[in-house]
Amino acid sequence: MAKNKTSPARKKKTWKEMSPSAKAGTIIVGIAQMSLLVAAQRDISRRPAAQINGPKAAWRAASFINFIGPMGYFIFGRKRLPGAK
Repeated sequence: MAKNKTSPARKKKTWKEMSPSAKAGTIIVGIAQMSLLVAAQRDISRRPAAQINGPKAAWRAASFINFIGPMGYFIFGRKRLPGAK
């Protein structure tokens, strides 16, 4: 029988082990994620239910999924108004 060679599990780096550029990148991605989340939640709160595809509660929950949820809401969740570009 052939032995199944697998690489040892890679240990995740701690914050202290990360380079300054990796730390900055992590912070920037986190800020972008939070900004999208806040923008989506705010839009859902202010937009009438008639202008949203599907239930507001479902879009609220979906918007907590990293990047995919808020972007999905902005692309698919809002109804396009006639005459809007």
